[in-house]
Amino acid sequence: MSKTMLERAEENLVDPMHKVARASTAMAEAIEDGIHAVKRVGKTGSDAAEEFIEDAKDRIKRHPAATVVAAFGIGIVVGGFFDWVIRRK
Repeated sequence: MSKTMLERAEENLVDPMHKVARASTAMAEAIEDGIHAVKRVGKTGSDAAEEFIEDAKDRIKRHPAATVVAAFGIGIVVGGFFDWVIRRK
């Protein structure tokens, strides 16, 4: 019995459709994995920032005068750098 043209077309379309379905599933999984990775990195960064802020608060409470002097010194250096950049032009 000879296959009809419709049956042959169906056979030729089924395999590519399965491949497309598998590819779209793989892409969806990759995107989902990427989202989870970004969330983990964000959480880690957030935790590190909170820890840094807490450490800074503790250091300021223990050494207030040194903190003010250090902040003043950093301000002088940064201001001098910007002054140098502006005058250089």
